[in-house]
Formats: sequence, structure tokens, C-alpha cells
Amino acid sequence: METESEPYVRLENLRQLHTVMADMNTARSLADTLQTVADGVVNGLGYELACVNLVRPDGDLVVAAFSGNSAAEALITGRVGSRASWERRLGMGEDWGDLRFIPHTEGWVLDEDDVPQWYTDGPAPRFEDEWHPSDRLFAPMYTPGVSGGSCGELIGVLSVDRPRNGRRPGAWGREALQMYAFQAAIAISNARLRANMQRALVRLEREQQALRASEESFRQAFEYAPSGMAIAEMGGDQHGRILRSNDALCRLLGRPASAMRRYSFSDLVHPEDIGTLLRTSAEGGRAELRLGRRDGTYVWVSLRNSVVADAADGPRFLLSHVEDIEDRKRRELQLAHRAAHDALTGLPNSAELRPRLSSRLCQRPQSAFPGEVESLDAAYGHPAYDANGHGFDYPPGADLLGAYDHHVHTIAPEGERDDGTKGLAVLFCDLDGFKSINDRFGHNAGDAVLIEVARRLGRAVRDGDTVARLGGDEFVVLADGLGKADAADLAVRLRNEIIQPIRVDGRAMRVGASFGIGWAHCGMTADEVLKSADERMYIEKRSRPKQHRRAG
Repeated sequence: METESEPYVRLENLRQLHTVMADMNTARSLADTLQTVADGVVNGLGYELACVNLVRPDGDLVVAAFSGNSAAEALITGRVGSRASWERRLGMGEDWGDLRFIPHTEGWVLDEDDVPQWYTDGPAPRFEDEWHPSDRLFAPMYTPGVSGGSCGELIGVLSVDRPRNGRRPGAWGREALQMYAFQAAIAISNARLRANMQRALVRLEREQQALRASEESFRQAFEYAPSGMAIAEMGGDQHGRILRSNDALCRLLGRPASAMRRYSFSDLVHPEDIGTLLRTSAEGGRAELRLGRRDGTYVWVSLRNSVVADAADGPRFLLSHVEDIEDRKRRELQLAHRAAHDALTGLPNSAELRPRLSSRLCQRPQSAFPGEVESLDAAYGHPAYDANGHGFDYPPGADLLGAYDHHVHTIAPEGERDDGTKGLAVLFCDLDGFKSINDRFGHNAGDAVLIEVARRLGRAVRDGDTVARLGGDEFVVLADGLGKADAADLAVRLRNEIIQPIRVDGRAMRVGASFGIGWAHCGMTADEVLKSADERMYIEKRSRPKQHRRAG
């Protein structure tokens, strides 16, 4: 029998029901919609557990969302029940309007079917309408029929359990669940339509065919796309000029749609990426580049173009899809930096130093030209190079020099005296007295010394020079355009910077440094250049008295 307070309780329930229905109709994706439907049963209809079983394309039903119990959610989410088992369930029990209630007295028959389910414990009912742990209540969800009724296609089933008041739902509770299932079906259908629209856009980009859809359907697909979209002119003097852009692209670039029509992508692209944009084919082209925001910053995007024809097969346009990849690019740059730089000092590491050095060298020494060219002339019966110094084609393995036709050779000063030749100096540095700091004060103090030495080296060299850490207490400096005297002066200056006291945790520490100067020239490998500098460093280290090494 209804009490006087029950209408007020129902009014509060209606408010909650209105809220959850609004939530499920504003979810951004199909997955969010399904979860919101399940949560709404728990939050708005007074059940402790709710499950959304969604019909798959093959007709079977999969547990797509669950709410109310994390353990049960982990157990059955993603499991599939056959269509035959579900039809058997929906044909049993009692009809409560569009709902189907299977009491515990009949539910035991379902224990052997393949429909995913959970089990709850509890005592036997003490009165007639008390909810039993094995009672089952299902709310089928149908797509809206032609007249708006619930006579369409089955798209899923809501399973609910454990009413919070412990009783089987009365007339009002049944009506509320039935109405909720009807609204949930509409929300799921709309979410599927949105997902299908997005998939249609992807197919449009891949197929690269003329767009023959009506203006209204295209407008909806264009305007509501979750990522940036633009229509640009194709061909002619105005090629690439943006004719139309959606809200997502305007938000990404911080520019209103009216302002976007004044630009082409070549106006917005970062100056360093203009070549990438120009090399990208207009038909089906794809590129990763940076586009300028209104505030002057740039954002990394993936730009993909598809060719679209108008309804009358008239002039063609470019449909450009712009996807924000700023986070991925930032992670890629961070990973690349970590792979090429020392984790402690931030200097380039050995893996980065060797390619930098190798890029300045080739396999042919400078002295090989023209003597070795003449030997190739004799071997092949015609000149290895033409009058302009360009190599002719030879069989595989024979064109030893042609790859370096336009290579500027790296040369090194010759002899003991400074003959004025400028070359690429390689200074190999090994710290003196560093081991004793590690032994006496620990590795933290040693790390602090290495960091400070790296800072001093970087401060003392020129812009464009490379300071790298090979590992341990070994550093390498690449300095181009130096003569012998210049390189020697640089080594002295660097050593004087290093031997200044270094304060760590209130203590003044000092290390010395031994430098070996090697010279890079074509015909050598990077390892040979580094080995030469390393050997000269050890000669210099042994030439100084041991007691003077640490302090210089």
C-alpha cells in the first residue's frame, strides 16, 4: 500500500532518471554511451548491479558494459552469449510489459546455457515479493520502430539485479525500467550512427573517390568529425587555399573559420616543413608537419588529402584530414634525445658522437685523387671521372669514388709545425684523480663532478663544436676549422677550466685532465680517429709527473 511520502520519493527518482538519460545522450562515443547506460541503472533506478549485453553483427550478444561490482565486471565483461540462449531466456518466465522476469524457481534451468552471468548469495525469500539472489530481470532494447514504438530490431538486453529495497519492482519500477530501456536504445542507436559516420570518413580518405553524397549528409559528417577537416581548392592559381574548415580544426589552430579562409596550408606550415608539404602528393598524400596557431606556436599534425568531386562532376577539391599528433611527436623526440645523449650530463653519447664524426669522413683519402683515378682509368679502359669531376657508372663494387663526387674532404695539418692548414680536431679528455673522489666521497659526489666538468666544457667551446661523453670520466670534443696551435690552445683552455675547484656538498674538490689531440681526415673511420686521439691522450698523461696530474 502506498504511503504518503511515496510520491515525493518518486519525484526524486524522476529527477535522477532525467539526469542519467541526459548523460547517456551526451556521451562522446559508443563505449561511453554503453557504460553510461549501465551506470544509469545503478544511479537512477535503484539497482545494485546492471549489465549491457549488446548484439554483435553475427547476432550473438556480448557483455559490453557493467556497473555496480568491479569483481563481477572483470569476470564477465567481453564474454559472449549465443543468440539461441538469449532467445530462450527471453521466451521464459513472466511478461512484465516489455520486460522479462525469470523467478528463481525457474532460473536453475539456465545454469547450463552460455549466457555470461554472475552469482550472488543470500537467504531465501521471507515474503512473497522479496527479491531472491537467483531472480533474473531483463529489459530488451529495440531500435525505434517506424511509428516510434518499441517494435524495431533488437540491439541489446539490459540485465539488472539486487534492487536496493530488496523487493521485486512494482508497477512504477517496471514502467521506469521499461522507459529507460527504450531511451537507452535510442542513445545506443545514435552513438552507432556517429561511429558509422566516422568510419565513413576513413573509407572516404582511403578510396579517394568523388564525393557524391548530398550536401546535408556531407555537412554533418564534416562539421561533427572529431578531428580537423578542411576543404581546399585543387589546381590553378589558388591551389591549396582553404575554402571551409570545421570546428575541430579551428579549435586546434586557435583561428576562427572566417580567418581560415584567408590561408592555404602553405601559409600555415612551419618554414622548415614547407618542403615536406610540397613533396606531398595532392592525391592521397600524407605528411607529418607543423601548423601555426594564432598565438604564434606550432602543433605537430598528420595531414592526409583525398580528392573529392562535386555532385555534378565539376571542379575537384581536396578534403584534408588534420589529426593532432603533438603528444606522440613529443614522446618520439624525447626518446630520440635519450638514445643519443648521456643520461647524467645531457651531452651527446658515443652512439651520437660516431655518426657526427663519420658524416664528415669518406672512405677515399684526399691523396687518392688523382693517382687512384688513373689506376681506375687503366683498369676499365675509360676515365673514372669526366671533365667536371663526375664519376661514370661501373659494375657493382667498382665505383669506389663516385659516391663522393661533391664531398668536401676533411683534411688535417701535416708535420710538427703549424703549416696554416685548418682541420677537424678531435680532443680526447680523460680526468685525472677522478677515481679517488669516487672512492673517498661516493658515487653521488663523482656524478656531481662529472656534471660540472660537462658544463664547463660546454661553456668553453664555440657554438657548433661538439662536446660528448664516451662514458666514465672520458669526454671528446670535436672542433672544426682549427690549426695545430689553435687545437693546443683549446686543450690548455679546457684543462684550465676543469682544474678549478668544484664544490660538492660544501667540499672543494679538484680533478685534473689529460688531453690528446687527434685529427680527422677522409680515409679514416670514426673509430680510428678516436683511437688516435686516445693514444695521444695517454702519451700526454704519461709525460706528466703523477703527483701533478690531478691539480694540473
